[in-house]
Amino acid sequence: MSVDALPIEPKIKQALEGVTTATLTTVLLKKGLRNVWLRGAFPLAPFTKRIVGRAFTLRFVPAREDLATPASWSSPISTRAAIEAMPEGAIAVVDAMGVSDAGIFGDILCARMKKRGVSALVSDGVVRDLEGVLGTGLPVWANGGAAPPSVAGLTFVGWQEPVGCGGVAVFPNDYIVLDRDGAVLIPADLINDVVEASVEQERMEGWIMSEVEAGTPLPGLYPPNEQNLARYKAWRAEQG
Repeated sequence: MSVDALPIEPKIKQALEGVTTATLTTVLLKKGLRNVWLRGAFPLAPFTKRIVGRAFTLRFVPAREDLATPASWSSPISTRAAIEAMPEGAIAVVDAMGVSDAGIFGDILCARMKKRGVSALVSDGVVRDLEGVLGTGLPVWANGGAAPPSVAGLTFVGWQEPVGCGGVAVFPNDYIVLDRDGAVLIPADLINDVVEASVEQERMEGWIMSEVEAGTPLPGLYPPNEQNLARYKAWRAEQG
């Protein structure tokens, strides 16, 4: 049974737009989560801005000849139907099992997603009609392009259920952050703690960078020892 899609809270979105995926992986590592970076998902167009949203999941399984046919595109369980269920602001996360010789979506499907206000498409697979996909303006994080359609190697089976994308377990409504380093997942239940820790980590690293630019040696600075931590806290208090 699929899960209803939830919107992203404006305060969380704004906060995470100022946090790099590199910082997020460090914060999540400190909380015991190592496997949060989606392998094989990279921006297909020049990076413009960080994108944050909640995961709307889609799942493919290996192609089976009686199911993976062009006729399946008109089925009630199809990528076309899934796109019509995507809410504005969602990030479509597609489990394509890392298949690189069958494109999961092409330009028409991506154009419809863009029209519906979907924030981005993320997959460990590939897209087809690459030039057209880029022309839609939909931000895509994937593993490249391929000419054959999805049914050449995959069978679409559902949406808004747990998936494995890029070796990471993604549940509907988890949080996804995208930048030049790729795609990082934040479990929905941890979002408030992660946002708070990540914003603080970015603030501290900004101060450390200013110290590096001023000529301060790294030992005892990164990570900060007690003396430098006290200096940072004093600086933070001055900044309000």
